[in-house]
Amino acid sequence: MAETQPNIVLIMADNLGWGELGCYGGGALRGAPTPRIDAFAREGLLLHNFNVESDCVPTRSALMTGRHPIRTGALQSVAPGLPQGISPWEITLPQLLKDAGYATAMFGKWHLGDRPGRFPNDRGFDEWYGIPRTTDEVLYQSGIGYDEDVAGIPQIMEGKAGEAARETGAYDETARRMIDAELVRRSKDFLQRAGSGTSPFFLFMPIVNLHYPTLPHPDFEGRSGYGGNADCMMEMDHRVGEVLEEIDRLGLRESTLVVFCSDNGPEFRNPWRGTAGPWRGTYHTAMEGSLRVPCILRWPGRIAAEKTSNEMVHVTDFFATLAKLGGAGLPDDRPVDGIDQLPFFTGQSEKSLREGFPFYIKEDLRAVKWRDWKMHYYWEPEVNGGKGKLESPYLFNITIDPKEEHDIATVQAWVWTPISRLVADFKESMERYPNTRPGADGPPGLNGND
Repeated sequence: MAETQPNIVLIMADNLGWGELGCYGGGALRGAPTPRIDAFAREGLLLHNFNVESDCVPTRSALMTGRHPIRTGALQSVAPGLPQGISPWEITLPQLLKDAGYATAMFGKWHLGDRPGRFPNDRGFDEWYGIPRTTDEVLYQSGIGYDEDVAGIPQIMEGKAGEAARETGAYDETARRMIDAELVRRSKDFLQRAGSGTSPFFLFMPIVNLHYPTLPHPDFEGRSGYGGNADCMMEMDHRVGEVLEEIDRLGLRESTLVVFCSDNGPEFRNPWRGTAGPWRGTYHTAMEGSLRVPCILRWPGRIAAEKTSNEMVHVTDFFATLAKLGGAGLPDDRPVDGIDQLPFFTGQSEKSLREGFPFYIKEDLRAVKWRDWKMHYYWEPEVNGGKGKLESPYLFNITIDPKEEHDIATVQAWVWTPISRLVADFKESMERYPNTRPGADGPPGLNGND
């Protein structure tokens, strides 16, 4: 294994808000201690300003392609069986790493395609097991008037590269309780097999917790004393700890970069609503509580321990960073929005290489972050509770005003200039490289994707 090709383990939680973990100010204060993840955070770099997209599908698309979802057409979750996720034309992170000699595996929630040609084993993973879509589908069968012939029964699936993916059983409320334990079991098995080989490996483990309905494993039922959300938090902490312990047991600690993050901000629906700590809002909005989520990196000897940073990083940056780290080149026939952040992560640079980014929800440019500033073109602090598009955009300094309460667009009008340039450059790139239509099988100009 080349020194420049470490093993990579990326664990992604589902709907985990910035303020839930102990190391982010939650933990026991939220009724759910998270000692294993807290200890993991002390062993590496904890990011305070790690940014994602508005919800599950767009963030996972951004991670896998390094491109904002407005470009890829992976804008939102759609009903089962309809074309969804990322087009087969997109080049994914596991494809790049596999071509660079990595063994690749995914165990967990995919949500980027649920038909042949779009499953994980078609998109660069040697093997996978998990759910092709999302966890709220486990509520189908308990719904009033549920008709199996119309809605179908959600399935857990698995597949290997070069073979057809297959269904392994219903994804119902019982399976929901057990699935994260099974994802960890399979991940540990992969670590044992891949860790004994001569090639580096990439393990992607997008777990189910804390996505609603929060139904904990029987071993964690009632453990917190504060209900299902807190029970699932404690289970999540335990599951992450199991993987970290297995990496250490196998002697892979120094040769493995481990990343833990969330796909989006906290749930907004009661009784599952979470918290983003000091930030306002939930996912499905353009508030900081939607954009900012936990992110921790550990790579002994390369990433300093006990370090925190408020430097800006975006989920697309992992595509560029991990590809470069794995010895893979980036696509040169399309815009890649991610930035290689390895110099920042490893301390060669004290500053992030990113100054800002545009934030879309579906096809609408909702906001732009630039340095300490945030400009909102739409105002929706709560899901379905906003003013719509603003005639005069709001501007906030999110360091001074983290809850985005005091519009200072008039007194700080100079900020319009760099933000307007960022938007103009991004829109110009979309004119030169047209966006992929949602559901299309190919790039613009093919298969009716004009």
